[in-house]
Amino acid sequence: MPPLRPRTDRPTAALGGRTWAALVILGLTGQLAWTVENMYLNVFVYNTITDNPTVLAGMVAASAVTATVASLLVGSASDRLRRRRIFISTGYVLWGGCTAAFGFISVDAAAALGPARDAVVLTVVAVVALDCLLSFFGSGANDAAFNAWVTDSTVPANRGRVDSVLSIMPLLSMLVVFGALDGMTRAGMWQEFFAVIGLTTAAVGVLSWFLVREHPDAAPGAENYLRSLVHGLRPSAVRDSPGLYLVLAAAAVLGIAAQIFLPYLIIYLQRFLRIENYALPLAVVLVAASVASVAGGRLIDRIGKIRAILPAAGVMVVGAAGMFFARGQGPVMLAGTVMMAGFLLATAAVMASVRDFTPPGRAGNVQGLRMIFAVMIPMVVGPFIGSAVIIGANETYLDLGVLRQVPTPWIFLAAAAVALLTIVPVYLLHRLNTLHDTQHPPAAGAASGPATGAGQKTAEKKENTAP
Repeated sequence: MPPLRPRTDRPTAALGGRTWAALVILGLTGQLAWTVENMYLNVFVYNTITDNPTVLAGMVAASAVTATVASLLVGSASDRLRRRRIFISTGYVLWGGCTAAFGFISVDAAAALGPARDAVVLTVVAVVALDCLLSFFGSGANDAAFNAWVTDSTVPANRGRVDSVLSIMPLLSMLVVFGALDGMTRAGMWQEFFAVIGLTTAAVGVLSWFLVREHPDAAPGAENYLRSLVHGLRPSAVRDSPGLYLVLAAAAVLGIAAQIFLPYLIIYLQRFLRIENYALPLAVVLVAASVASVAGGRLIDRIGKIRAILPAAGVMVVGAAGMFFARGQGPVMLAGTVMMAGFLLATAAVMASVRDFTPPGRAGNVQGLRMIFAVMIPMVVGPFIGSAVIIGANETYLDLGVLRQVPTPWIFLAAAAVALLTIVPVYLLHRLNTLHDTQHPPAAGAASGPATGAGQKTAEKKENTAP
């Protein structure tokens, strides 16, 4: 049986201030842009174009597929060239330009180009097309090149901490957008809203050229580009790295669970719970969950990343079940904090495990695989589950004489049910590790590897004392 344990062949190294600055600035700015694309774009379409949840789900799915293709293409190219910076900088600039361009799309503008009865359809097509273009540049820059650079720049002993910080960036970005820019969306100032985020993203793209250093230990890809592109999709790759694909499967389950409710979250708070000042409970949830995630980063490194996944997923399930019953700001803040803290910690443990299992020379290619499992599959499956739940509940409200559908608490119960399935890939990973250890017992005095808590601590202690 091939080895199931993550790589531990690189010595432990402290991350310098410049590396941390690049991690935080690029990570946060990228998530600001993704927050607009993943959440506010849905609100923009819902408020100004159509309230059809299937349109929202279809837009999310098209974006996810495009982002995955971009990650595979750019990730493999960056592996081949041993260059991440050019893809990060150029991609962020183009990403920002596409984000700003959304401010010029409207039903009125589409009506001027054709029959009024087709204006909504034309507007939806324009939004989806631009969203796909944005997703291509954004995913190539952030999901592929930036995340491959993070893998290049970290080692197993510090990845729990790094990924716990990166995992809070989506929530911090939501907090920034809600606190500083939500008033623009409420006032219908969509052009200004998209312009601020777009120009910020482009400016950070320019800054990244001077901030990011290529890592000297990044191994070049040994295959030609086309072969490298499809390497991770081959059955032989699964046989060679079964642990990698099991943690990716866990990422898919967690992602599907989150995408059942995330695309509809703001609409749910505003329209079902009638919390007009929804920025306040969201801010409390985001800050509290982020603090819990960062605090849990060292614990993840200490007890073992694989062992941390199920307890964290269990916390998410409890919180999602609580959201089903929560009414009013107080209960929503409490249940939402538990739910999001569990999700962030589980995601950090899974993503750090993916980095540990990454084969040498394939950091960019693995980011494409991560996009398939952690983004494309969840964003294709999750929103349609949420849409089906919303349509099945058939909750509506009257808005200026128009009957609109509204999300219901059942989306959180559906998310909890899906999150419970995380136990399957984690259980299989433990079983395979046990079988591997039985058939290939470690030599006397050797560490068993970091797939479980004790083994991980032993291996990382050995790394810390390596010359």
